[in-house]
Amino acid sequence: MAEKVESFSKRLRIGLDRKSMTQTELSIRSGVSKSSISRYLKGDWEGKQEAVYALAGALGVSVSWLMGYDVPITGVEAPGTIPAGFEPLPQMTNVPLVGSIACGTPILAEENIKEYIGVPAAWRADFALECHGDSMAPRICDGDIVCIRRQPEVESGQIAAVRIGDEATLKHFYRSGDVIQLIAENPAVCPPMIYADTQLEEMAVEGLAVGICRSLV
Repeated sequence: MAEKVESFSKRLRIGLDRKSMTQTELSIRSGVSKSSISRYLKGDWEGKQEAVYALAGALGVSVSWLMGYDVPITGVEAPGTIPAGFEPLPQMTNVPLVGSIACGTPILAEENIKEYIGVPAAWRADFALECHGDSMAPRICDGDIVCIRRQPEVESGQIAAVRIGDEATLKHFYRSGDVIQLIAENPAVCPPMIYADTQLEEMAVEGLAVGICRSLV
């Protein structure tokens, strides 16, 4: 393992200067928030693994160099050069992030798709939803992005993305005969939602929740 000779914050500043790039430009290219980049540059925070990979890619430098190690500034990372405490990122794939759902259209219709995001391929997710509200807290919090594997049925108690009319909700799903209950993680925020008879005609299970993407800043 190469010796660490400089701080992450100093190398990040060098990388910015080398590219004549502003913090705003780096934020846009890397997906790391501008406020986080500012804290990294000040040395307030050590680089988190996902952020370091994203910043290195945006700056066109090697991960090990950016972390302060005595290695070439660019080039493909050789096996064994990942800094201590880091693990290789999992294989990723892109899935559509669904925004507001257009009236009467399938959930993955083009007009419903906000953007495409990278998620671990092992999740076998088909799309993602951005959560709003605290009904599923603390497991799923406001602003979390939940990845969904598309399937028409889920097992009792699993968290499902359920479409009701032109809205999609994430709840624990329970079926008893012709009655469906959608149960929140936080009943103080959202009481049980019960559907039966003709109400079921407006409902459809869109898929199973398989992963969460959560910002720490």
